[in-house]
Amino acid sequence: MKPPKEFQFIIELGKTLHISGVPSYKIQDYLKEVAHKKNIEGTFMDLPTWINYAFYKNGLEIYHYIEGIPPGELNLGSLSKSVEITNQVVDNKIEIKKAEQALKDLQKKPPSVPLWLEIFAYGLSAFSFSVIVGSNWISSIVSFFMGAIVGILTILARKSKYLTSTLESFSAFVATVLVGLILHFFDTLQISITILGAIIVFIPGLAITTAIEELSSKSLVSGSAKLFDAILILFKLFFGVTLGLTLLPIITDINLSHPVGASDIPWWMSYLAMPLFSYGLLVVFHVRKKDAWGALLVGTGSFLIVYVLSFLGILLSTFLGTIAVVVMSKLLNKYTRTPETVFSTLGIIALVPGSKAFLGLSSMFIYTDAQIHQNLGEQVLFILMGIIGGLFFAGSFRQK
Repeated sequence: MKPPKEFQFIIELGKTLHISGVPSYKIQDYLKEVAHKKNIEGTFMDLPTWINYAFYKNGLEIYHYIEGIPPGELNLGSLSKSVEITNQVVDNKIEIKKAEQALKDLQKKPPSVPLWLEIFAYGLSAFSFSVIVGSNWISSIVSFFMGAIVGILTILARKSKYLTSTLESFSAFVATVLVGLILHFFDTLQISITILGAIIVFIPGLAITTAIEELSSKSLVSGSAKLFDAILILFKLFFGVTLGLTLLPIITDINLSHPVGASDIPWWMSYLAMPLFSYGLLVVFHVRKKDAWGALLVGTGSFLIVYVLSFLGILLSTFLGTIAVVVMSKLLNKYTRTPETVFSTLGIIALVPGSKAFLGLSSMFIYTDAQIHQNLGEQVLFILMGIIGGLFFAGSFRQK
């Protein structure tokens, strides 16, 4: 049964936002806002794998729409474009039929970039991350090529159901084996950081933060499902790395507990690497050109703020950094009418604790020295508390 014409735009908008990976409670609030502006009564429920919309007239339900939709991947370009179309509808600058068709086209073909640029962006993100965490040049360069290989696997997964289901584990496994083999030729290679850099895009730090954000906003079903999924991704990555490390001694003579190579990268390179890291994520998350400068500003700014305030401790510096991210995103939203999420996502990624959690897991397996990466669990908890607290105090929750 085809939905009534007056409800079709709301339904297509909700589906587009779901596919774009927007948090459920934000979708529900935004649909309510748009429905109110179009004088439509309705209640909207968005869950990770399905949507449930009920429409009313004079207090009586007149139409109910339910559809199962797989969880969406974060696509900030699609989010920005769908909100732009909605603004045009609310401002009566575009006909409803054209807007509906534009949203359907967006679902079928979301914003994308040339494949070579996407592969390069994966490599650039890996390289930049290795520089930021204080690796050495050889490890950072190897991270670039490993990240590019992971990018190729990600692209191939779009055409293979099997590779899609095993992407995180398989990518981590391939990166681990290749890095282990390269270790034969470069004994100063920092294996743990190099592997982490290669799969940094998969680290679910942002997903964990988003899940807790949803739980804190009383979106309990969606938040619980997403939190479990994020933890599962983390362990899928860990399994891939563990499998690779277990296989390496069988196929080659390798010493995984070799001394870690000292960093030979100047300290000021971190300031140059952060904009490169943010740019790589801009491409990976398909941020539109018109929003790129703002997202880059927030992503780089959050890192600098936390870096400068590091003397205050992990918890307080992360808390203040998160507030700064939200404030900058709100100001950019007022100026551009682009959703705050497009700008704040890159800023939060610079703060999320996922990489530290994974680094702790992998390092426990690779190294026997208890002094290496000690207290990482405590750091992860403090960072997470700082982010959630900052989002609360800055009024980010219940904002689209």
